[in-house]
Amino acid sequence: MCGIVGYIGPKEACPILINGLKRLEYRGYDSAGVALLHEGEIDVYKCKGRVVDLEQHLEAHDTRANVGMGHTRWATHGEPNDTNAHPHVSMNGLFAIVHNGIIENHALLKEKLQARGYSFRSETDTEVLANLIEYIYLKGKIDAEMAVRLALTKVVGAYGLVIMCKNEPDKLIVARKGSPLVIGVGQGEYFVASDATPIVEYTKNVIYLNDDDVAILKRDEMILKTVKNTPVSLSIHQVDIDINKIEKGGFPHFMLKEIFEQVNSIYDTIRGRVNVEASEIHLGGIAEIVPRMINARRVIIIGCGTSWHAGLVGEHMIESLARIPVEVEYASEFRYRNPIIFEDDIVIAISQSGETADTLAAIKYAKAHGATVLGICNVVGSSIARETEAGVYTHAGPEIGVASTKAFTAQISVLIMMALQLGHKKGTLPEELYQKYINELYNLPDKVKAILEKNNDIKEIAATYKDASNAIYLGRGCQYPVALEGALKLKEISYIHAEGYPAAEMKHGPIALIDEHMPVFAIATKDTYYDKIVSNIKEVQARKGHVIALVNPNDTLVNKLAEHLIEIPETLEFLSPVLNVIPLQLIAYHIAVMRGCDVDMPRNLAKSVTVE
Repeated sequence: MCGIVGYIGPKEACPILINGLKRLEYRGYDSAGVALLHEGEIDVYKCKGRVVDLEQHLEAHDTRANVGMGHTRWATHGEPNDTNAHPHVSMNGLFAIVHNGIIENHALLKEKLQARGYSFRSETDTEVLANLIEYIYLKGKIDAEMAVRLALTKVVGAYGLVIMCKNEPDKLIVARKGSPLVIGVGQGEYFVASDATPIVEYTKNVIYLNDDDVAILKRDEMILKTVKNTPVSLSIHQVDIDINKIEKGGFPHFMLKEIFEQVNSIYDTIRGRVNVEASEIHLGGIAEIVPRMINARRVIIIGCGTSWHAGLVGEHMIESLARIPVEVEYASEFRYRNPIIFEDDIVIAISQSGETADTLAAIKYAKAHGATVLGICNVVGSSIARETEAGVYTHAGPEIGVASTKAFTAQISVLIMMALQLGHKKGTLPEELYQKYINELYNLPDKVKAILEKNNDIKEIAATYKDASNAIYLGRGCQYPVALEGALKLKEISYIHAEGYPAAEMKHGPIALIDEHMPVFAIATKDTYYDKIVSNIKEVQARKGHVIALVNPNDTLVNKLAEHLIEIPETLEFLSPVLNVIPLQLIAYHIAVMRGCDVDMPRNLAKSVTVE
């Protein structure tokens, strides 16, 4: 959600800002803008729409400047329009500000500022903060840095901020609380961004801000302190992002590229962790925590959206293979229902970005109540990686498409390795089955490749149902979360209403929806539930529903019932979700493209949800 870029140094700022905003388009947004500080004046250019619209708007203006900041906004306070777009300027024009997050007490602050003569142009909480900083700056006759820090002591909420002051043109002030910011360190220059993707082509050296950090950036100097003026030591990290991985690489969309990258992303996630020759699995990131996990009262998995679906798959894996009770919770609901947390609970937080606000809040709640909290995320140095006691990176590589694909299969790959390691060490998993899973994990990328080779056949099936108004996805056991994920993908990018159900629940209500217009995607690969899912498919067929079935080769029952078959290579039961989800991702992708939808940036959605 929302993207921030900033620059101070010897180069022209505007091209760097625009390029950075383009790198951040995947986060989801509805307006864009830049502020440039040149010859003692702050010039702001912003508009509703895409970065390309902003770029066209800038063509008619003189954009020379060596200091600037930019923003892509995902509307929270106020509708998407030119006025509500960032950057925002204070009433007297002394401060410009870009902001990710939400100022929860903005209404009270606004009321107080209005009583002191301040007026407002926009409906945003961000303009309130800009005016608050200016008011403190003028009333206290203090410098900009102190005005920012004092203003932030009066703020309730979350923020990632870049601020410039007209009277202090040689600096940018950057602050973070609950919304991620990264500072890139160059030669006599600094870059600021919501994540590292806009920075990596300029420098690999970055500083990750922590909550309550304030950074003062000059061309050749950086000072880092807390909001309360306590100095903070600088810790520079190296980012390892291949610039080619954040390009489309010849694919028409990032989503399709990332679906096809799953051959490599799954391999990279298991590489070095699954040792076929030694017949063992080792997850170094949780090695010291494994004894606690084995003796845990229960495991609680928390996540949102696709990560929650991965957690549901993990529940089946951990309970079946390690015999540890598992609960899966929406992170967004977890802390609000006053959950019972025990000190011998293990909480596993799953997030692609590592910055999901609801998941971070749930982590802090679990830690405060004494649980051991682990993380599964894809972004090195992210907030979740820093907030958790231990964890496992997925190594899926940058995921730019808003609809998650390769992150999901990488998360499941981590969860199955975790379940297998726990089951083996605990003695609940027979040695022979443990060895079978190790061998099958190693062969999984080749089976993913075999499915992707059927892309053209899957595209033909998609063409049959591109005009559907609704769709139902059915699965049983660990395939039920795959049904949920398949339905979510279709909803996210094609805007077709779709629902995933445990197949046995059809007769308890949803079967009323089945008629000759309803496509039903059934996951019918060979597993414990195969005979049951066949019966459920018959129920759909009897009501004239159109059945599209995922089956293993040489299927003899479903092939007589379904209108369309997609063959999936055979594998072990708890690895099959990784394979079964891939054709559902492709179905959603092709339908969305055929309907003319913006696949990589679907309406109203954001990649990294950094507000509640």
